[in-house]
Amino acid sequence: MAVGMEKSEEMPVVKELKDFDPKSGNMLERLIFNNRLAVMIACVVVTLALAYQTTRIVFNASFEKMLPQSHPYIKNYLANKQDLPGLGNSIRVVVENTRGDIFDPQYLDILRQVNDDLVLTPGVDRAWVKSIWTPAVRWNEVTEEGFQGGPVMPDNFDGSEEKVSKLKQNITRSGIVGSLLATNYKSAMVFVPLLDKDPSTGKRLDYNAFSKQIENDIRKKYEAMGKGEIKIHIVGFAKLVGDLIDGLMQVMTYFGIAALIAAIVIFFYTRCIRSTGLVIICSVVAVIWQLGIVATLGFELDPYSILVPFLVFAIGVSHGVQKMNGIMQDVGRGTHKLVAARYTFRRLFLAGLTALMADAVGFAVLMLIDIPVIKDLALTASIGVAGLVITNLLLLPVFLSYTGVSPKAARRSLQEESEENTGKGVGALWSLLDHFTQRRWATRAVVVSAILAVAGFVVSLNLKIGDLDPGAPELRPNSRYNKDNNYITSNYSLSSDQFAVILKTPTEGAIKYEPLIEADRLALAMQQVPGVQTTVTMSDAIRMITAGTYDGNPKWYTLNRSQEVLNYSGQQSCFDNPDLINSTISVTPVIAYLSDHKAETLSRVLTVAEEFVKKHTTKDRQFLLAAGSSGIEAATNIVVKSANRTMLLYVYGAVIVLCFITFRSWRAVLVAILPLILTSILCEALMVALGIGVKVATLPVIALGVGIGIDYALYLLSMQLKYQREGLPLGEAYQKAVQFTGKVVGLVGITLAGGVITWSLSPIKFQADMGILLTFMFLWNMFGALILIPALSHFMLNGMHENVDEYVEEGIPADIETAG
Repeated sequence: MAVGMEKSEEMPVVKELKDFDPKSGNMLERLIFNNRLAVMIACVVVTLALAYQTTRIVFNASFEKMLPQSHPYIKNYLANKQDLPGLGNSIRVVVENTRGDIFDPQYLDILRQVNDDLVLTPGVDRAWVKSIWTPAVRWNEVTEEGFQGGPVMPDNFDGSEEKVSKLKQNITRSGIVGSLLATNYKSAMVFVPLLDKDPSTGKRLDYNAFSKQIENDIRKKYEAMGKGEIKIHIVGFAKLVGDLIDGLMQVMTYFGIAALIAAIVIFFYTRCIRSTGLVIICSVVAVIWQLGIVATLGFELDPYSILVPFLVFAIGVSHGVQKMNGIMQDVGRGTHKLVAARYTFRRLFLAGLTALMADAVGFAVLMLIDIPVIKDLALTASIGVAGLVITNLLLLPVFLSYTGVSPKAARRSLQEESEENTGKGVGALWSLLDHFTQRRWATRAVVVSAILAVAGFVVSLNLKIGDLDPGAPELRPNSRYNKDNNYITSNYSLSSDQFAVILKTPTEGAIKYEPLIEADRLALAMQQVPGVQTTVTMSDAIRMITAGTYDGNPKWYTLNRSQEVLNYSGQQSCFDNPDLINSTISVTPVIAYLSDHKAETLSRVLTVAEEFVKKHTTKDRQFLLAAGSSGIEAATNIVVKSANRTMLLYVYGAVIVLCFITFRSWRAVLVAILPLILTSILCEALMVALGIGVKVATLPVIALGVGIGIDYALYLLSMQLKYQREGLPLGEAYQKAVQFTGKVVGLVGITLAGGVITWSLSPIKFQADMGILLTFMFLWNMFGALILIPALSHFMLNGMHENVDEYVEEGIPADIETAG
C-alpha cells in the first residue's frame, strides 16, 4: 500500500472531533497530524533559518559554464585557450566621434583615457589590450634600407598637426582600418580580453560588478565628458551578461505580480481569504527554502536559473489549491476541519507526490544536457520541488487543519456542486465537459486533436537549432546592447562573430611551409562559404613580411618554400601579431569572421571546416575545432540538437513509468500521455511560427511543460478511476472527478498561465519567449486534461464499472487510492 494512502472507504461526515479515531489512517498520516504543532514549529524554524540564508544569494554568470564541457570542440578550445587570447572571453569598446572623425585631438585624448581606464579595470588581461594607443599595435613598411616600423600612435603625441599627420600616415601603413578603426574613420575600438579570475581577489570574475564598472566609469563618464560629441558602444559576453543581470532586477518584480494574480484567481474561486492566503504563503515558503538551500550550498543564480523560483511558486500554488479544494468540500458537508484535512491527505497525497515526482523528472532530465548552466538550473529546480513535498503536501494540510475555511466559502462550494449536478448556473459550464464522455463528442474531440497533431508535426519539421536572429538573441532587438552591436557590425569589417580552427604543431612548427599552406587552403575554403566576411591567418602576415623583404615586389607576396625565408618572415610576424601565434610557435588559429551567428551560417561554415579537418589532419599537423564565439556556439548547437530528442524520450519515459505506477493500467497511461504529446507537438509548431530556435534558453521549456503538465491528468484521472471502480459509469465518474479536482485543474491552468505570461514583458527576450511557450503549454495541457481525458476514456476506459474482473486482471486495483 502506498505511503499516505489506505484502503478505500466511504469517508463518513465527522462533525465532532471526538467521533474521529486519531489512530486511523496510515503511519505517515498519524505521524503528521497527531504531531501537528511540532510539525509547524519545525517548519517555522527551518523557514526562518533559510530566509536568512537567502540574503547571501549571488547573481552572476560564467563564460565557461555556458559551454558544453565534454564536447570535443570545447575540450580543444579549453586546452588551448591560453594560447588564443584573442578568441576567448573579451569585450569590444568603440568610441565614436559624432561630430567629426578620429583625428580630432580632443577625441584622441578621450580615446586615450578610455584605453587607460580599461587597462586598469580589474579582470582585464592587460597584456593583450589593443587599440591605436597600445604599443603592440604597429605599422610596417618596406624602404630601401629594409623594414621600418613602430607603434601606430607616434611617440609623445601632443595633438599637433604634425603628430596628427604622422598618425594618419601610420594608420595607412598598419592595415587596422576595419578592425580597430571604423571604415568611415568616425570611431575607434579598444579590444579588451578578460581573465577568468580577478587577480586582485582570486575569485571568479563578477560580471555584474564588471559590467556596472564599465557602464559607469567608461560609458557614462566619457559620454558626459564629450558633451554629446562622444558616444560609447560596448559588446562582448561580459557586457551581455551584465545587461541580463540588470534585466533580472526588473524580472524579480514579476514574482510579486505572479503572486498577486494567483491570489486573485484563487480568491475569486474560493471567496475565502484565509485559505487563499495559506496557499500563497506555503508556496512562498517553498521558494524561500529553495533559495536558502541554494545559497547555503554556494550556488549562484544566473539569467537562466532565475526563472526557477517562479516555476516552483506556480507549481506550489497548483498543488496547494487541490488540497484546499478537497478540505473545503468536506467542511461544506459538515466534516470537522481537522478530519477534512486528513481525508484530503488520504485522497490526494499519492497523486500529489506522483505529480511532484513528474515535475522533478521534468527538471532532472535537464541534467542530461552537457552545459553546466542548464545542470545548475536542473539542480536548483529539483531542490525547489523537494521543498514542495513538505510545504504543500504536508504543511498546508496541517495549516488548514487549524484554520479551516470560512463557512460561507464551504457553503458556496456545495451550492456549486448542486448546480453542477443540475446543470444550472456556473455548473452548466462544467456539465458541458461531461458530453465528451459520449461517443459523438468524444469522436469529434479525438478527430480534431489528430488533425492538429498532424498539422503541428508538419510545421514542427521546420524547427531550427540555435539562434535565428542577428545580434544577441537573449535581449530585445531594440536593446542598447543590440544597437551597439548593429553599429559595430555596420562600421567594422571584422565582426565579433568569430569561427576559428586551431592549428597545432610541434614547437616552432607553425611557421613551416606545409602547415602554413594547409592553413591557407582552409582559409580559402571557408572564405567561399556564404556568410563569411573574411578570414585571417598567420599566412597573411608572413606573406606581407616576405614581400616587404624583397622591396615590396608583388610576386613575392607568397609562402616561400625556403624555410630560412619563412623563419625570418615568421619571426617578424610573431612580433607584430602576437594574437595569431603562441610563444612556442606551435599554436595558431585560422579565423573566419562571420556576418552573423545564425544557425544556418554556423552550420555551413562548420560543414566545410569539418570536411577539411578530416582530410588534412596528420600526426604532426592537427586541425582542431573549434574556438571563437561562433565556434563555441556551433558546438553548443550540436549538443542542443543531440539533447533535444533524447531529453524528450527520457522525460516521457519517466512520466509513463510514474503514471503506470499510479494507475497500473496501460490504457489509463495512454489516456494521460496522449494530451501531453499533442501539446509538445503544437509547442514546437508555435516555436516555428514565432521564429524561436531550440537553444540553451528554450531547450528546458518542453521538458518542463511535460513534467508539470502531467499534474492535471494525475489528479483528474485518479479520481475518475476511483469512482469508476466504485461502480459509477464513466459519465458520472468523470462528473464527480470534475467536481472534486477537475474544476481546480482549470483554475490551476489559468493561475499558472497568468503567472508566467508576465515574463513576456521581460527585457530579456529568452525569458519572454519562455513565458509565451510555457503559457501556451499550461493552457493546452489544461484543455487536454479536461476535454481529451474524457474523450479518450470513452474509447479506452468505458464500461469499467461493468467489467470489474477484466480491469482488475489488467492491473487497475480495486481502489485507485491503493495504487503504488
